[in-house]
Amino acid sequence: MKRNLTCIVCPMGCSIDVEIENGEVKEISGNTCKRGAEYAKNECISPVRTITSTVRCADGSVIPVKTDKPIPKDKIFECMKIINNTAPDLPISAGDVIIKDVFGSNIIATGGK
Repeated sequence: MKRNLTCIVCPMGCSIDVEIENGEVKEISGNTCKRGAEYAKNECISPVRTITSTVRCADGSVIPVKTDKPIPKDKIFECMKIINNTAPDLPISAGDVIIKDVFGSNIIATGGK
């Protein structure tokens, strides 16, 4: 199977072709740097994303949050359910851990109240 990706590692936006056989990357072409090849390999085999969202606090206000590490792409909706079912108490400061260990990442506040 052949896949074409636009690299997002740097502003160049290289068009990268990836040849995949039996779940393994066989060939990568079109990248102009090593980081592009690594991005393409990871994106085809085990894609991950950093989640940004908001959490409604116990008093009804909302605060911005994000994962402190990328999580598997196929876990995004489960992660969002966990975030949406959380109502932390105030006060909260930027950097506070709101939820621990969600698919190997902590959900942290990026703002405070």
